[in-house]
Amino acid sequence: MTDNTHDSTGGELAELGPIPDPGIPEHTWRPTDVDPKAEKRAERQVSAMFGLSAVFTILFVVSYFTFHIGEHWTVWLGHGVSTIALGVTLGLALLLIGVGIIQWARKLMGDHEISELRHPARSDDESREGTLAALTQGLEESGIARRPLIRNSLLGAVGLLGVPAIVMLRDLGPLPGDSLYHTIWGMGTKKHPMRIVRDGIWSPILASDLEIGDLVNCQPDAYKNPQRYGIDPTLVEGTELQVQKAKASLILSRMDPGDIKPGPGRKNWTVDGIVAYSKICTHVGCPISLNERTTHHLLCPCHQSTFDLANSGKVVFGPAGRPLPQLPIAVDDEGYLVAQSDFTEPVGPSFWERNYVQR
Repeated sequence: MTDNTHDSTGGELAELGPIPDPGIPEHTWRPTDVDPKAEKRAERQVSAMFGLSAVFTILFVVSYFTFHIGEHWTVWLGHGVSTIALGVTLGLALLLIGVGIIQWARKLMGDHEISELRHPARSDDESREGTLAALTQGLEESGIARRPLIRNSLLGAVGLLGVPAIVMLRDLGPLPGDSLYHTIWGMGTKKHPMRIVRDGIWSPILASDLEIGDLVNCQPDAYKNPQRYGIDPTLVEGTELQVQKAKASLILSRMDPGDIKPGPGRKNWTVDGIVAYSKICTHVGCPISLNERTTHHLLCPCHQSTFDLANSGKVVFGPAGRPLPQLPIAVDDEGYLVAQSDFTEPVGPSFWERNYVQR
């Protein structure tokens, strides 16, 4: 049998035994460790960074309310001043906190080197207690307890960062109040009930235009003819138009009248098998129009909530907690489909204040 102990470098090193622990190099003292003036100077620098961070946070809030955002933005060098101001102020507020903490760690926190054996398994209780003691020691070495200037300036800077978060909640839009209870469908008059028109081409719809199995995306005629209904044109232009469309979007579906199971008080809500429902899913507000013609089920593509259009829009599957709101419809003197009234319940996603009794 051949001895291969010395056939490789690895074998030769194995005979030498383990490499001795070189130990921790001698600690190098920093200027702030030995010079009280340098220590105080570093402390003031860190505190100044935290203080400046607070200033930029306040400037962020001021910029938010000062620079105009709308159809005509305040522009500087081709860019929206609001965007530049918000980005720069918030960015510098966060940057200065980060740089201040780094400067604090490099110049003022304890930096003594330590070594610790690693272990593959869970530490025993004694080791855990030792770890907690080490963390406590680290907290003490950070000097946060004995450096109130740094501590207070850091807490002030970080605390103020909550203000932009609160301010920016305003960009989510106004509180809905009772706005979801009312849509533009209810703005028709006795003389001119609100006509239902095809979305995008804005043509009114005759009942005879639809065949069994058809599903049509619709909107109120008021968007194109507000004067007909005595509606303020500003309600159907710009941002307000998008708000109104988000609430009033409608689907029409035609089926065999014998398939419809009208809910209580809904017998006259349909026209020759044509039913009208809100297009907005009652789960989280996705627009829906995936129609199963044979079952009359409408499927939401976002989370697969499924509604039965033949049975008052009731939920048959999925996370939606409310049926689709149904719009009562009729025909006007010219035979066009119109809304009898507004929706009789809130449109859109479910919310705490929305009451619904399963029938």
